[in-house]
Amino acid sequence: MLSLPALAAGLLSGFVGFASSFAVVLQGLRAMGAGPDEAASGLMALSIAMGLCGIGLSLWRRMPISVAWSTPGAALLAASAMPEGGFPVAVGAFLVSGVLLVLAGLWRPFGRAVAAIPSPLANAMLAGVLLGLCLAPVRALAEAPVAGLAIILTWAIVGRINRLLAVPAALLVAVGVILATIQLPPGILAAAGPVPAWVMPRFTLAAAIGIGVPLFIVTMASQNIPGMAVLNANGFRPEAGPLFAVTGLFSLAGAPLGGHAVNLAAITAALCASPEAEPDAARRWWAAVVAGAVYIGFGLLAGAAVAFMAAAPPVLIQAVAGLALLGAFGHAIQGAVAVPAQREAAVITFLVTASGLAILGVSGAFWGLMAGGAMLLLHRPGLFTRA
Repeated sequence: MLSLPALAAGLLSGFVGFASSFAVVLQGLRAMGAGPDEAASGLMALSIAMGLCGIGLSLWRRMPISVAWSTPGAALLAASAMPEGGFPVAVGAFLVSGVLLVLAGLWRPFGRAVAAIPSPLANAMLAGVLLGLCLAPVRALAEAPVAGLAIILTWAIVGRINRLLAVPAALLVAVGVILATIQLPPGILAAAGPVPAWVMPRFTLAAAIGIGVPLFIVTMASQNIPGMAVLNANGFRPEAGPLFAVTGLFSLAGAPLGGHAVNLAAITAALCASPEAEPDAARRWWAAVVAGAVYIGFGLLAGAAVAFMAAAPPVLIQAVAGLALLGAFGHAIQGAVAVPAQREAAVITFLVTASGLAILGVSGAFWGLMAGGAMLLLHRPGLFTRA
């Protein structure tokens, strides 16, 4: 039976998971060349995919397995240049990432190889990706001082009381400011319904390497692996491979509709997996099922969300997105410099990634990882000495 604590935890998890990061997702899709209809379709596809995937996995395993979209992956897209060929080429890269997620779950040698990527380098790459977006609140203060200050103060004050509600509260203030200062287009509510838009993917080597591979790496390192850690910390120990493979399959299903990737939830997973969600661990899976239903509901309103964002001043939406990513940026920086012997390589990875360097159409995230890896190899003991 569904208990009141599990219902409350699931509702809160779904609301926080969507409201705290959907602006980041829209920024990422737009950066890849998605038009309003394609962005709405992508948001809808991701919301419904993570809702159905979370419900299915929770019912299958009878565990609170929460699924989310890849927020770090969306930040990667937002920080990358639009690929030559536009959104269809980006969708091709999304499919490459989905295939890699499935392989990581089903083929153990590949999964182990991914896990062997030095954590400082993966974190440094993520930090470099997030830096530009995390500067957006500062830019908002310069371009719209009153509105920017109101959003930041709300985030700071509410965060002092309840960290999980800080970004949703800042979003509500941003919405209020936008409603008070702009004229919304007529018929915005009529756009609320489902808006599937099929995108025929195109595959290029540059996009596969520069977008697909980094998207896969940040999704695994920043979402799937921490998501498993949250489950394990709360006493749930499902086999990781099948879970990764299933999220990869749902990512593949959502990609032609514009969705970039879904994965195991990390932060919001704790809301459903902890004892506060339900004292009886055997019934805690109900909370993840409720959260999945909330995601599906939000997905059906994707059209209105995109229409509203299109009419809003971009700097305010970017400010909310930047605030949503500050925690992830802090954790990434901490992880990047945690190992003294690998710190220099991590700093190089961070700088190359944050620079926005693009060579042969391949984004800086890939070159940052390559530069850091080369530095690690260069300093490997015995490289220039005879055996």
